[in-house]
Amino acid sequence: MSTPPPMVSRACATLLGTPARTAERLKTGSRTAVYRARLRDGRSVIVKLYAPTARRNALTEATAIRAAAAAVPVPEMLGSGTASDEDATALILSDLGSCTLGTAVRAGRIPRSQALQDLGGLLGRLHRAPVMRSVPRRPFIDAVSALTGRCPSELLDRIAPALALIADTPDTAPTVWCHGDLHFDNVVLSGSQDTRHLVDFTDAGPGRRESDVAHALVMTAAHTPCDREALTSRYSLALDNARLSAWVVLITVRCWAYAAPGEDQALWSLRLADLTHQTPHLFRTQRTERTS
Repeated sequence: MSTPPPMVSRACATLLGTPARTAERLKTGSRTAVYRARLRDGRSVIVKLYAPTARRNALTEATAIRAAAAAVPVPEMLGSGTASDEDATALILSDLGSCTLGTAVRAGRIPRSQALQDLGGLLGRLHRAPVMRSVPRRPFIDAVSALTGRCPSELLDRIAPALALIADTPDTAPTVWCHGDLHFDNVVLSGSQDTRHLVDFTDAGPGRRESDVAHALVMTAAHTPCDREALTSRYSLALDNARLSAWVVLITVRCWAYAAPGEDQALWSLRLADLTHQTPHLFRTQRTERTS
C-alpha cells in the first residue's frame, strides 16, 4: 500500500471521521475506482469512488446493498455520500479480504461445478429480497436501444426471435432484485467457514430473474447443458427456460458489442456461433436472395 489519493483520504475522513493512512488501488473503470484503504485507527476498508458523471453513484448502490442484505451475505456498509465539491460520491464497505470464488476455482480448491452451484444458490436467495416500489425497473427497450449504436443492424435482425420472446414477457412476471454482474470474482469467501458474500452491486437493480441468471451463465462461460444444470439446480425459484435462453443470446450479443476488437471479440463471436446451433429457434434464418 502507498500514500492514499486525496479523494480516498477525504472520503474516509468525511464519511467515517478517520483519515486513511495508506491505500491500494484494486480496480479502475471509466467512472469508478476501487481502493483498499488502511485507516489510522487500524481498520481496513474498501473505498469505491464514483465520478460526478456516473449513471449510478454511491447512494443508489447503497440502496441495492441494503436490499440484498435482507437475503444474502454482503459486506457491511460503513458509509456513503458526497465526497467532493464536484458531487463525486463514495461508498465505504468492510474489507472481507481478497479470496474470491474465482481465485479458489483457479487454485483448484473448489471444483467449478460446485462454484456454479454456489452462484445459483446465491441468486435464488437474492431474488427473494423485497423490491421497493420506489425503485423503478429498467425498461427492456433501454437494453436494446443501447446496442443499436454498437451492433450491425444485421446482427440485431438475426436475434429478432430472442428479442421478441423477451419483449413478450407478461407484466405479471415477477420483478426481483438483480445483481447485474454476477460471476466467480464477485463472490468473496470470508470467515472460518468461507461464507460466500456478494460484492460489487454497481449494476444492481430490479429486473427479471431470467436476465440475472442468464448473465451469470454467460459471464462464467456456462454454455454446456451440464454447466447450466449445475447453476440452475441450486436456484430455488421457478424459471422460464425459453426466456432464460433468449436472455443468454441477448447478453452474449451485448458482450460481443462491448468487447475489444481482436481476440476478445473473436471469442464472443465463437460463443454466439455456438448458440445458433444450440438454440436455432432464437435466431432468424439467413436466406440467400435469388434472382431470375
